Amino acid sequence: MGVAPAPSETERIERADRTHWLRVARETADDLATDAVAREQAGKAPFDEVSRLREAGLLTLLVPAGLGGGGADWSTACAVVREIAAADAAVAQLLGSHYVLSWTPRLLSDPASAARTERRSAAGLWCWGGGVARQEPRLTLTPSGDGFLLDGRQSYATGVLVADRLAVRAVRADTGEHLAVVADPAGPGVRIDADADPFGGRLAAGGSVEFDGARIDAEEVLGSLSVDDDVLSPAASLAAPLWRLISVQLRLGLAEGVLAEAREYNRTGHAPWHPEWPAGSPQDPQTLAAYGELTVLTRSASALAGEALGALEHGLGRGADLSYDECAEISVLVAVAEAAAAKAAHESTSRALDIIGVRAASARLGLDRFWRNARTHSLYEPVSHRLRDVGDYFLNGAHPPFTLPV
Repeated sequence: MGVAPAPSETERIERADRTHWLRVARETADDLATDAVAREQAGKAPFDEVSRLREAGLLTLLVPAGLGGGGADWSTACAVVREIAAADAAVAQLLGSHYVLSWTPRLLSDPASAARTERRSAAGLWCWGGGVARQEPRLTLTPSGDGFLLDGRQSYATGVLVADRLAVRAVRADTGEHLAVVADPAGPGVRIDADADPFGGRLAAGGSVEFDGARIDAEEVLGSLSVDDDVLSPAASLAAPLWRLISVQLRLGLAEGVLAEAREYNRTGHAPWHPEWPAGSPQDPQTLAAYGELTVLTRSASALAGEALGALEHGLGRGADLSYDECAEISVLVAVAEAAAAKAAHESTSRALDIIGVRAASARLGLDRFWRNARTHSLYEPVSHRLRDVGDYFLNGAHPPFTLPV
């Protein structure tokens, strides 16, 4: 039997960093869990929650260490989002969206410009919100001096109520080119509307943004989005599976979180309602079978998520050498993982309530928040779209759309 080679110094540092950030994520999740029910029911804009993430260093997790950030990779970021989601999925959605949007400069800008933006983001501990997916009606950029004026309304987007910077898509009025730009929500000509009233995801800080002649400097233009009728390059197209992999982590966190809380409830020895096999008790055969089935669903989805994450990290490492065929394979693997995670979240958040029984209706327990968060997320991210992409790829070899999902 051969002896495995000793890990390199770089590998040891990466493992130590990952261990550190996972510990930080667990501590932050434990902190959020202590008042998760009360905060979710209050439904206030999550300024306090963002402060907790900021103080833990999680907002700058993906920024390179040389630019003032945590220097972590996407594998670590996904694990962090999943850990937070088990305690508070809406805050995890906010954090995951922040990670994808704050990563956008690396996908769309030249290296020097991306580094400048990330350095400013780390120094200011920015929380990012908004979205750069195609929308109607469009935001408009009108050239003005050495910059632009931004006008229009961005409908519901995650994080805008608490964001320090907004990443949005706008169209140049003179050329029709689609651009991703960064806007300061506290600047003149920007108004944030807390007009969303979702029954789930209430702490994801979703809302709308009105731009009325907001100034956008030339250095705040991240890059062009108009490549071949909105079909991005393979490297830039990885933004879509990145976001969907965050969606996978949210759903897995929801499944794991609700099962953990239901298990804790069952283990605390509540008074039985049935003299022989009390429903929901640790001795009830139906309860054991239900937990077994949900565990299989969740762990299967977790394994698929791991496979998709490995492929995505390989694609990111390929950079400009990534081909459309490789990007399509990555997108499909992520879509498979998302479909599995969606089923795990749906089944777990619904059936955990049945396992506990009528006591699960108690607002004090707050178990309904898991179902509401999962159901709301599935409305914004329908799994039917992912299944269609997987089926079309399997049957016809068709590539999923190379567009931006947020």
